[in-house]
Amino acid sequence: MTAPTTPPAPTSPPDPTAARHRPWRGVLVATALPLGRDLSVDYDRYAEHCAWLVANGCDGVVPNGSLGEYQVLTPEERTRVVETAVAAIGGARVMPGVAAYGSAEARRWAEQAAEAGCGAVMLLPPNAYRADERAVTAHYAEVAKAGLPVVAYNNPIDTKVDLVPELLARLHGEGHIHGVKEFSGDVRRAYRIAELAPELDLLIGADDVLLELAVAGAKGWVAGYPNALPKASVELYRAAVAGDLTTALPLYRQLHPLLRWDSRVEFVQAIKLSMDIVGRHGGSCRPPRFPLLPEQEAAVRAATEKAVAAGLA
Repeated sequence: MTAPTTPPAPTSPPDPTAARHRPWRGVLVATALPLGRDLSVDYDRYAEHCAWLVANGCDGVVPNGSLGEYQVLTPEERTRVVETAVAAIGGARVMPGVAAYGSAEARRWAEQAAEAGCGAVMLLPPNAYRADERAVTAHYAEVAKAGLPVVAYNNPIDTKVDLVPELLARLHGEGHIHGVKEFSGDVRRAYRIAELAPELDLLIGADDVLLELAVAGAKGWVAGYPNALPKASVELYRAAVAGDLTTALPLYRQLHPLLRWDSRVEFVQAIKLSMDIVGRHGGSCRPPRFPLLPEQEAAVRAATEKAVAAGLA
């Protein structure tokens, strides 16, 4: 998608309520979903995992994201995953992914999240085709009608729809979104977004640009690798957003061989393998995801074991 040629609409005035209660801030873990040997969802393990993440310093969870394999869940499973997370940690810090091919379906998922007591939802743009700006705007407007704050998810690599800063400013100015999970990898966008929409919260969307986006003013991190290494990951994030590079930079260098897997096609398998290695339940993925190739598994295993040996688990 090309950037709009007309100037963006002015941003809306700060919402005092949102300023007091922005549940997408901090470290929200895009949770991996534990599956049994028959690939059925293990809800008890999932509830325990959500509680364990919060007990280890994370601020909340994002169920039904790509890391949670939402695309291969039944509607019943997807509903129950959200309800399980809310029961485990309370709904205020649960921000489900509500992506769907159709806007009406995405709105229904947002309504389900509201009924479950969630504090916000995360929404990809239309991804059944390469939507234009009109379709993107209508999509976010429709889901916002569910009444929960919407955090946009910009992943132009997978969706082929790019929520450029000018478009994000327009969506925010029209009241459709409150934040954005930025996964483009282009850290320069942080500064443009801040210029065009200073009240729009930037969330780190890819683990391997955490430090760069934290320094640029990110207000949160929709995170992958805390599924396996929550304490070290949270320490890294807190130090980075505080500008404590003496603490953050060495940690970032130590963790980056793992963090970069979050931006690879095999990110779900890699993070689940790391979870297994540190004593959590990662387990298998549902098709069409395949197990890692031997050389990929060896690389993830070596990097995880090195992190464990360094006391980062």
